[in-house]
Amino acid sequence: MKHLSDDISPAELLAAVADGVRLRICRLLEREELSVGEVAKVVQGAQSSVSRHLSALHEAAWVQRRAAGTATLYRLAPDDLPESARNVWAAIRAQLANDPHTDEDDRRLASVLAERSADTKTFFGRVGGEWAEIRRELFGRHFTASGLLALLPRDWVVADLGCGTGDGAEMLSDHVARVIAVDQSPEMLAAGRTRLADRRNVDFVEGALESLPMKDASVDAAVALLVLHHVGDAAAALREAARVLKPGGRVLILDMVAHDRDEYRTTMGHAHLGFDAREIEELLRGNGFVSPRITLLPPAPEGKGPGLFVASADRT
Repeated sequence: MKHLSDDISPAELLAAVADGVRLRICRLLEREELSVGEVAKVVQGAQSSVSRHLSALHEAAWVQRRAAGTATLYRLAPDDLPESARNVWAAIRAQLANDPHTDEDDRRLASVLAERSADTKTFFGRVGGEWAEIRRELFGRHFTASGLLALLPRDWVVADLGCGTGDGAEMLSDHVARVIAVDQSPEMLAAGRTRLADRRNVDFVEGALESLPMKDASVDAAVALLVLHHVGDAAAALREAARVLKPGGRVLILDMVAHDRDEYRTTMGHAHLGFDAREIEELLRGNGFVSPRITLLPPAPEGKGPGLFVASADRT
């Protein structure tokens, strides 16, 4: 955060706010965080002129700004100013109480704030297509998936096949009765047990997907998240998934679409270079499942790997 220097002279401090409109803007921004357009409405100035005033105030560090999608919001926080600047502002603010614009500014500010709170379209009009980025900034990237998992029945038992260190098991465990996390790597399981030691409803079990150490018809759903391409006999893994699922249970597979990155076989031990839609459908139908549904996932801009798909099907 930019700050005014503690040793800046009073003359320099005053020069930065030596304009009637800028003083009115500072007074408004001490009360509310506002966008350029909102400030322009209150002071009844052209948006381009108000933008120049705000830039000058920001450069002098009288006001702070932050991005909110396509909008830029400004505020004046006296506590963020050094003591010399706070003293200057306290003196100016006291004089602004007698400014002839004060009452009208207050009325227009109240109107702007009423529009903002009464009609959410005002907000969405300001942020437009940047809403997704604002949500990520406020809440992170995973809240949507975590929230949607609440659709799962609370009494379900879910098998996380090829669980690794338990990322999927962690998300599932908040929403179902029990997660059985299976992996053939002792090291992965040890890391998962350590990381999820407080999750009492997650059981880590060592075993191969082609021969699951689980009873018949013992789980309501099974997930295989970016693991099937590691299994040499994918058909055997799906037959085992069907065996441990209760009648009518569902399998969900998330994996890579077919690709030509042959180096993955040696660098990461991939047994399959992804799966095309026909191949995964045939694997599901031929190994105990019906009604397969396959969806290509939109690519993430930051992703460098092949595309992904998600497939689901019901146990016969």
